[in-house]
Amino acid sequence: MENLLQSQIEPSLRLLYTSSVEVGPPMIVGDISYGERRIIPITGGSFSGPRLSGRVLPGGADWQVIRRDGIAELEARYTLETDDGALIYVLNKGIRSGSQEVMERLARGEAVHPGEYYFRTRPVFETGAATYQWLHRLIAVATGERLPDKVIITAYEVT
Repeated sequence: MENLLQSQIEPSLRLLYTSSVEVGPPMIVGDISYGERRIIPITGGSFSGPRLSGRVLPGGADWQVIRRDGIAELEARYTLETDDGALIYVLNKGIRSGSQEVMERLARGEAVHPGEYYFRTRPVFETGAATYQWLHRLIAVATGERLPDKVIITAYEVT
């Protein structure tokens, strides 16, 4: 058993890309059974990394629920267009949490240092482009930073 434990491979992270996702004002759907539903339109942006770069296409959104405990459940769906013209659909689910004061500052659109809150997601990719089929064979995690008019997402492959 000891040899088996020693042979396990510890995962590490490899940078996929950093994206700057431009967002519009939130649309407040209202109170639902366990919080407030908001839809944040994605209006554009860009992404760049060692193996893929390009732009974030307008038309996606982040369908959020701000739970009664203050935690934001995130579910963003959007499309990346690589520099060579491939389209990649992204489903990015995660959470953003922090103290009540920090979450209120973020809700007001104030700049808050990302070290003051927890913002983590798990992006999943789909594409028909042969060049990017490798995205279907990986698990990714990401960190996020919420700015007044955009979101910075840095995605990593778990190796």
